[in-house]
Amino acid sequence: MLRRRVAADAARREALANDVLAFLEPLYSTALRLTRQPADAEDLVQDTYVKALRFADKFEPGTNLRAWLYTILHNTWRNRQRDVARAGVDVDSDVVEQEGTRPEGPLMFDTPERILLRASIDADLQAALDALPEVFRQAVWLRDVEEFTYAEIAEMLAIPPGTVMSRIARGRKLLFERLSHVEDAEAPRPELAGRRR
Repeated sequence: MLRRRVAADAARREALANDVLAFLEPLYSTALRLTRQPADAEDLVQDTYVKALRFADKFEPGTNLRAWLYTILHNTWRNRQRDVARAGVDVDSDVVEQEGTRPEGPLMFDTPERILLRASIDADLQAALDALPEVFRQAVWLRDVEEFTYAEIAEMLAIPPGTVMSRIARGRKLLFERLSHVEDAEAPRPELAGRRR
């Protein structure tokens, strides 16, 4: 009896491992949006997979595997953020000073996410999205890019659905305001349109 149960658990874990691989790219994209560092995003996705396989018996077959994985990803991220907040910060002041005195400014690295976003969405939208506070950016990203339902997002972020709706509405409003200011700045002013120099 025990052998059958162990064999069934192993088969279930193997089937889940195969299904989980289909979500590698979207999970990485979301992890990169959260961490903003490719190496940290890879670690976050790896931890998500390890936890998903470790707790395969907690997954209900027939339910939304994608939402379950994103919940694990967001919980892992939240736990990491909490741990970082408790830890002290080490700064190499020599490196900071050297970067600050470079004539061309500090180095900026293109992440795969930045390259993809630049190729797929307008630069103004990207800048406006990146400028949102994290709680709004996270909710808007999960709803408008990843297309999760409000209920799924609420479960992932461990917040009430009303809070999800509020964050998405406020995030979208901030995006609209930022993008409206960009359009206003770029539009020719009518009082100057007829003037000649």
